Amino acid sequence: MPELPEVQAHAERLGEAFTGRVLVKFVPLTFTALKTAVPAPDEAYGTPLRGVGRRGKYILLHFDAVTFVIHLMQGGRLLVDEKKSAKPRGGQARLTFMEPDGDDAPALLLTEAGTERRAGVWCVTAGDEESSAPLDKLGPEAHLVTPEQLLELFGVKSQRLHGFLRDQRSIAGIGRRLANEVCHRAKLSPFASTSKLRIDGARAVVAAIAETVGEGLEYERSRPDMSSSKDRPGSVHGRAGEACPVCGDTVRAIEYSGYTVNYCPTCQTGGKILADNTTSRFLK
Repeated sequence: MPELPEVQAHAERLGEAFTGRVLVKFVPLTFTALKTAVPAPDEAYGTPLRGVGRRGKYILLHFDAVTFVIHLMQGGRLLVDEKKSAKPRGGQARLTFMEPDGDDAPALLLTEAGTERRAGVWCVTAGDEESSAPLDKLGPEAHLVTPEQLLELFGVKSQRLHGFLRDQRSIAGIGRRLANEVCHRAKLSPFASTSKLRIDGARAVVAAIAETVGEGLEYERSRPDMSSSKDRPGSVHGRAGEACPVCGDTVRAIEYSGYTVNYCPTCQTGGKILADNTTSRFLK
């Protein structure tokens, strides 16, 4: 799933290409694409795109009256659409534009690979984005949190660090890949209890977020399009069986139905191997 660096860089690319273009029409191509009924998308028709932003993992298309909030989920992409075919492969929704002088312009096409159909669009009243679903439940932006703020968030409830980092209600923008990388960079067990982490742990996590997000942004901004997961920079994510680039130990994996936790025993758990199931005694 695209995370903070990928979504931020893509929002910047789209903003450069589409800001100022006038929205002509929004067309849901599947029944599940549009998640809201009010305000109606047509309240933005005939008005220019004021800018493209990001909140957590969501892309925000800002118009005068309406903001289109778009979540790509696992297999979604928001693509520049030159062809505008009637039945695009994987198409979920399309926003058609024209130039300010009335000339035709490329569209934006929301696509989603696979059959889950979880990617979608929410229309919210401009200016009320933070108080409207789906953004109203998001925590603070991960890369903007201070150590003191993070320590306070750690104390809200006791949970494993890896789960905390992935929980968008705790902090927004981090997913499976970055959670693995942040834990490794911070030299903390992915199953360290947030209730037991003190200010030094919070500082380590904040520094690790800044470094990993910064590296991801630098890479994404060097590309003309959004990367695939396998191309993104990292030390442990998706590298089970390979040598840790820091210490040379073997990167390990703990498999769950929806995600994989990767870690280095030497760097993160004092050399101990974490059990590969949820009922064993994990290192705290």
